[in-house]
Amino acid sequence: MNQAVLRGLLALTVFAGIALALVYREQIDIATLQQGLAHAGAAAPLLFMLIYALGTVLFLPGSVLTLAGGALFGPVWGTLYNLTGATLGATLAFLLARYLAADWVERKTAGMARRLKAGVEQEGWRFVAFVRLVPLFPFNLLNYALGLTRIRLGHYIIASWLCMLPGAIAYTYLGYAGREALAGGEGLIQKALLALALLAAVAFLPRLIERLRQGPMLDVEALRAALQDDAPPLLLDVRDAVEFVGEQGHIAAALNIPLADLGRRFIELGEDRQRPIAIVCRTDVRSRKAAALLAQHGFAQVQVVRGGMTAWNQWNFPRQG
Repeated sequence: MNQAVLRGLLALTVFAGIALALVYREQIDIATLQQGLAHAGAAAPLLFMLIYALGTVLFLPGSVLTLAGGALFGPVWGTLYNLTGATLGATLAFLLARYLAADWVERKTAGMARRLKAGVEQEGWRFVAFVRLVPLFPFNLLNYALGLTRIRLGHYIIASWLCMLPGAIAYTYLGYAGREALAGGEGLIQKALLALALLAAVAFLPRLIERLRQGPMLDVEALRAALQDDAPPLLLDVRDAVEFVGEQGHIAAALNIPLADLGRRFIELGEDRQRPIAIVCRTDVRSRKAAALLAQHGFAQVQVVRGGMTAWNQWNFPRQG
């Protein structure tokens, strides 16, 4: 059997598995998994990790599996088994996309794949860490899409394991707390509060990461000096077009892309996502939103101009009306 036929058969097997998993996904719950693992004895953790890995490859809901891991094995061992199974499944999906089903994945993830390739080209493993921590894309599809990038397998595995850890801890403990509540265990209030605190921390993490990816605010004096450098930052004015030519005027070097249009016009910012970008609006409000949006899409050096055009005009710097 030649290599092309073997690859074709493997691809058909995976696609058939995904189709079956999608059809029967509603029947997969914690009780079903518990019944299936009840007679596995010492092999139960290994069997669970294999089920988790296959579920990840076949697009089964990871949240159900993670909650099940907490309910079945407790907060500590459950986190380890969940994280191992998820990482193994993510790695299998990555390898399938890279070596087996690249054309199919490319069609299914066209827009996502382009953004991921650009982000990985610019930041490497740091971009993989970012998209793991900040849920911009569906987890199962992201695993396949990252297989189309040039990220090294070792970097992908390490970044995925480390950056999936916070979510694994939170949802595993939630599954454990749910089991304890049903069983009437002790300390239910404390366990419930801890579960909520962990979930809140995971929910806040994307905002923290976005803040860290943004540079410090830039004063107008520093902006003026930077614009006179040999390699000035890209100056992005996110006000509406009417404001851009209105009473406040605009800075001669500025590129005007209104905040409402920014998500559709990233291409105008160029391909180099490491180039420094300074964002200006009337004050700081829209600039901060624009900076967060750019950080989400892989722009690594983004700064907000403190006070915007209001501060710029107060210093009587040159502008155009």
